[in-house]
Amino acid sequence: MAQHLKRSSVLIAWAFLLASCSSTPPKSLVTPLPPVAKQPLVQKSQRNEPVRGVWLATVSRLDWPPVSSVNGVNPASRNQQQQKALTDKLDNLKSLGINTVFFQVKPDGTALWPSRILPWSDMLTGKIGQDPGYDPLQFMLDEAHKRGMKVHAWFNPYRVSTNTRPGTVAELNRTLSLNPASVFVLHRDWIRTAGDRYVLDPGIPEARDWIASIVAEVVSRYPVDGVQFDDYFYAESAGSALNDNATWRQYGQQFASKADWRRDNTQQLIAQVSRTIKQINPNVEFGVSPAGVWRNRSHDPAGSDTRGAAAYDESFADTRRWVQQGLLDYIAPQLYWPFARDAARYDVLAKWWADVVKPTHTRLYIGVALYKVGEPSSKEPDWTVNGGVPELKKQLDLNESEPQIDGTILFRENNLNQPQAQDAVRYLRSRWGS
Repeated sequence: MAQHLKRSSVLIAWAFLLASCSSTPPKSLVTPLPPVAKQPLVQKSQRNEPVRGVWLATVSRLDWPPVSSVNGVNPASRNQQQQKALTDKLDNLKSLGINTVFFQVKPDGTALWPSRILPWSDMLTGKIGQDPGYDPLQFMLDEAHKRGMKVHAWFNPYRVSTNTRPGTVAELNRTLSLNPASVFVLHRDWIRTAGDRYVLDPGIPEARDWIASIVAEVVSRYPVDGVQFDDYFYAESAGSALNDNATWRQYGQQFASKADWRRDNTQQLIAQVSRTIKQINPNVEFGVSPAGVWRNRSHDPAGSDTRGAAAYDESFADTRRWVQQGLLDYIAPQLYWPFARDAARYDVLAKWWADVVKPTHTRLYIGVALYKVGEPSSKEPDWTVNGGVPELKKQLDLNESEPQIDGTILFRENNLNQPQAQDAVRYLRSRWGS
């Protein structure tokens, strides 16, 4: 559907410095600064108000739908319960002054809309492929827009399942008789394990085409205000690495290192999806919410003064480059640390990102750790001081005083309902609410 983009060439002068795909990042590497495109894909539109957003997660039913709506209820009762839960949440968000909901429509290899590519999500009914009897994405759009709120469709691009248990494998295999069946059975050669999950191999061009086609389906059929990818690109864990050696041998031999090839794969996905969205509807915003640290200064002079897990080295996502190349309408780094967390200070990172977006057309929204508010932590005690309100206030003050920061997104919706967060919720209502 969307045409393949030409693979980026390797810069010979620094190629030999790139390390192979390992746990040790390359030393003293200055990433070349690509020129800002003369005609950027993305034009910075003027927003009337800053984004005050919240992520609403459906994976594992973290925020919605209610677990009680799935277990042992008839379809009519289930749908009524799910829809009421969603409208109640939207009413509450509206009262808090939230104007944008980042709604997870593709939590894994399933969909929360009647897709021609993905089977229905088991999050809705308990069974992959079972039609819930209504369209949750359309319902969310109708109800949010009725309240004057925007909706960004949030996709996890590569995740196929949240675990690799035999029961999960059996359920995925049972979709073979469905139309559409799961990618797990239709394209078994694209599937790998990583982070104890089934995922797509990002190095397979056809898999990237497939992801772009899913985004195109949503953008062409629904009045979404935006599309967002989260931070799960190469999402490995120490005991569960992604084995893409065969793919690397097939597609990556012109690259100086496996790490550089992986970054190019992620780059190609972002560029392809960006162009796909803009070709269908230039008014739909495209954004990514990456890990908060691009690179640490100890590994790259252009990096931040931090000591955290870096997207460039861990997820093989050169997030700074996407901003510089005009591929994104916005970037929403997850800055989930307090001002006092020396290894990854909130203010240090917020200002670093502000400097990155300044010469570009990309807007900057900051992801804030609502889930930590009120939670005891030996490393981050500030979250519990006076119910976490002083820390939250400092973060919002910085976001609203820094000219390059265009908004705040809270992670995540259900944490607004937790007892330990109620002081912070009252504060948000007094600050943002009408």
